[in-house]
Amino acid sequence: MIEVDLEALRRGDDMAFLELVNAYHPTLLRLALLYSPSREVAEEAVQETWIAVLRALDGFEGRSTLRTWICRILINVARRRSAAENRSLPFSSVADGSDGPDAPAVEPERFLRSGPYVGHWASPLHDWSTIPEHTLLAGELQDVVARAIEGLSDNQRVVITLRDVEGWTSDEVCELLSVDAGHQRVILHRARSRVRATLERYLSPEVTGAS
Repeated sequence: MIEVDLEALRRGDDMAFLELVNAYHPTLLRLALLYSPSREVAEEAVQETWIAVLRALDGFEGRSTLRTWICRILINVARRRSAAENRSLPFSSVADGSDGPDAPAVEPERFLRSGPYVGHWASPLHDWSTIPEHTLLAGELQDVVARAIEGLSDNQRVVITLRDVEGWTSDEVCELLSVDAGHQRVILHRARSRVRATLERYLSPEVTGAS
């Protein structure tokens, strides 16, 4: 997180504001894309957010971090712009039924349903250490991860992006999305499990040539 000279921003210091934009604009765009039906709508939401930030800086009271405050403005703007497309989710309710405590984190078919080892894995988990480094770093693999995240529920997509892509802490995500720590952990665990399952399918021996 960058050091922010709040007083310089409030004085209208152009360089201070440019540093703020350079630091947070990529995060705002990625977050806006999660709530928007298209990149164009997301970019418009980010631009409107920066205008709103400039107008509201004097009212920022520091009850949250500046980054969280800006991102909350972004979410509200993006949800309003995307409402007609039915892509928004309630700000105060980031979890839906699929993220409840009784929802399976891993597909049930991954486990044996009968026999002496009922409940055990039907096939062993993939050993990531056997995957060549060039495969793990390949752009194609990154695309697989991106598509896996895109295929998650809105709630899981937002949380895993903030935690694993943007590097936010659990406390920061809970504050931004108004969820408790336990609920956030459930959502994140289910999101990571689904992304891992996609990677396991992609990195199967048939695809990688690993023995």
